[in-house]
Amino acid sequence: MTETTIAKFNDKKNLSIIGLISLVALAGLVWLIYFGPKDSTGYSKELIEFLPILNASLNSLAAVFLVVGYIFIKKKNEIMHRNMMISAFVASALFLVSYLVYHYAHGDTKFINVGFIKYSYFFILISHIILSGLVLPLIFTTFYYILTNNRVKHKKFAKITFPIWLYVSVTGVLVFFYLRFFNLQ
Repeated sequence: MTETTIAKFNDKKNLSIIGLISLVALAGLVWLIYFGPKDSTGYSKELIEFLPILNASLNSLAAVFLVVGYIFIKKKNEIMHRNMMISAFVASALFLVSYLVYHYAHGDTKFINVGFIKYSYFFILISHIILSGLVLPLIFTTFYYILTNNRVKHKKFAKITFPIWLYVSVTGVLVFFYLRFFNLQ
């Protein structure tokens, strides 16, 4: 086998692992949110009320890091681009942990407003949910290609990953604002 064949086999194997990890993570997330236990007994009311603000803040940070990282790569500053992308990844990972804790302790928040605001909320929420499921393996794949020094494939995937990841981060903040300011209580 040539080195190219070996590299393609390793890519195929590694990308399959990325896909499997992403599927397991998404399945676990869906189970926790929709079927898992709702137990707030171990959490203070203040923490549960604070977590949505923390989640929106982490999503905002991820969006800022993504945009700044994009600006740095356009200016050919690869080191700062790398730092911003890693920062966006860390902010998104911390968001996910906080989000899981919130949904474990609190469950879903129902949106009970009516009319146009309800339809716009659900459009944003549904597109956010679908794209957040798609972006996880894209993020892992984009990171994988730069870690394996395959700049051509990294750039190809980054062009797809960046706008989806940015959309998911921004719409995560919008969902928070809808629930906080437009949800009838």
